[in-house]
Amino acid sequence: HAQIIALPIVPFEIRSRTEEARRYFDDTARCVFCHMLSDELKVGTRVIAESEHFVAFVLYAAFSPFHTWIVPRRHEPSFLRATAHEMADLGDLLHRVLRKLYVGLRDPDYNYAIRTAPLRDPGYDYLHWYITLFPRITHTAGFEMGSGMFINSAMPENSAAFLRSVSAE
Repeated sequence: HAQIIALPIVPFEIRSRTEEARRYFDDTARCVFCHMLSDELKVGTRVIAESEHFVAFVLYAAFSPFHTWIVPRRHEPSFLRATAHEMADLGDLLHRVLRKLYVGLRDPDYNYAIRTAPLRDPGYDYLHWYITLFPRITHTAGFEMGSGMFINSAMPENSAAFLRSVSAE
């Protein structure tokens, strides 16, 4: 199933992420997400798969093992502005990544979220839409709930290497 969230307030996590992206843009005149994508492509060790328009990688500071972002190569704040060609490409890449998770991790539960600019003002230059994918293979415990910080015992480079090696044909 899927959920679409519409709230009269902006949740703290989303507001914080947006404010940090704006602050980074104000300081550097660069989109932090474009910068992250560029760095991930240079390093390459956390990249799982690529397509013409998207890159899937395990985050450097992943919340949990195999926590993956799928980021468009083209800077665009709003998911709603993606082209039909980009959406078809995204569907193919998302399918490849989910197949790798299905085969490699034996069909784990997962959640994903589309992180996009606010509907009322999708033109924020400092934002960049992306998909975040969370395989549910660990449990949130007292430390995480009490501190808001997450323990991840897996190196992101190892998680990405494992998923790259999975044949999901």
